[in-house]
Amino acid sequence: MNSFYSQVAGCYVRWQDLPGTGDPLVFIHGLGCASSYEYPRVVCDPSFGARRAILIDLPGSGYSDKPANYSYRTSQQAQVVVEVLNDLKLGSFWLYGHSMGGSIAIEAAALLHSGLKGLIVSEPNYHAGGGTFSRAIAAQSESDFVERGYRKMLEAETSPWAGSLQSNAPYAVWRGAASLVAGVEPEWVTQFLLLACPVTLIFGAGSLPDPDFDELQQQGVAIKIIPDAGHSMSWENPAALAQALSDCIAKG
Repeated sequence: MNSFYSQVAGCYVRWQDLPGTGDPLVFIHGLGCASSYEYPRVVCDPSFGARRAILIDLPGSGYSDKPANYSYRTSQQAQVVVEVLNDLKLGSFWLYGHSMGGSIAIEAAALLHSGLKGLIVSEPNYHAGGGTFSRAIAAQSESDFVERGYRKMLEAETSPWAGSLQSNAPYAVWRGAASLVAGVEPEWVTQFLLLACPVTLIFGAGSLPDPDFDELQQQGVAIKIIPDAGHSMSWENPAALAQALSDCIAKG
């Protein structure tokens, strides 16, 4: 596990740098998740092709610090990702983000001036308003969620998400959810379509139909569909996600 002190977040950010060949793929996780928890099965799959992988735990999540006085907004998290990438001094790399991590990856890609070979996102938040989980979290006050809602969510969760959720600070989860509901300007889909690097959108077959999928397909964005999976594709079908990521990079 590697660490770096982020001036943006005022804390230590930690990540795994898994050795391999080719330009590395940098992973950014979603709300209540942690890359150290979510992606080892994906990058260890033979379909991934033994590529170097960098698995970042964002502030508030997993092995990274969880400062109480940090905003946890997507824009600040994107700046933290850029800090880490600048510290790594990678000559070239690919960026992947899932769900909220996809939104963060879009903002990070817009801030990066060199080295980024392509951006891959899976079911990101493209617009303000949040998703099912983020809306339910942000509908509570931060104090109510921290004191009661977080525990109730953990007790009710039966999917593998519970394992990574309990590694997240409750105030980080609430502030991240509130950020998704609030959105950014320009909105994430606009930033995504303006990027100069190649972009790919991934959806789980179980998440379709979806208006964002239809909109981006009409815009000519490269799209891949993960069979036998919905939104939580990294543990529902990790081998297919590994193959999709490898195919995206091979075409780049």
